[in-house]
Amino acid sequence: MAIFAILSLVSSNLRIARRLQEPQVDAGMLVSQLSLTNQLQEGGDSGNFGDVYPGYKWESTITQVATNGLFQVEYLVTGPSMRGQDPVQSHLSVLLWRPNSVAGLSSSFGGGVH
Repeated sequence: MAIFAILSLVSSNLRIARRLQEPQVDAGMLVSQLSLTNQLQEGGDSGNFGDVYPGYKWESTITQVATNGLFQVEYLVTGPSMRGQDPVQSHLSVLLWRPNSVAGLSSSFGGGVH
C-alpha cells in the first residue's frame, strides 16, 4: 500500500510541475496597455495573443459608470483546455477616470493586444 501511495504522490507532483511550466496569461497586461490611452468608449472587443500565447483569447467590456468620465473595464482571458481540464481563466475589473472621453458613445474598443 505504501508503494501505491508513493506512486500517487509522484504522479500528482509531476502533473503540478507540468502545469507550472505552461505559460499563464494575466489580464493585467491588457489593462496596462489600456491605461496609456486618454479616451475610452463604451462597448466591447475581443482578440487573441497571436504567437506569443497561442490558444489564449481575451474579451473586454467598457462601461461608463459615472458622468464625470469614470469607466469600468472588464477583461476576461481564456486559455486552452489542457488534458480534459477546464480552460484557464483570468478575470480583471478596473475603474479608469478618463474625463476627455465622450459620454454615451457605444462602439468597439480596439486598444488591446491582437
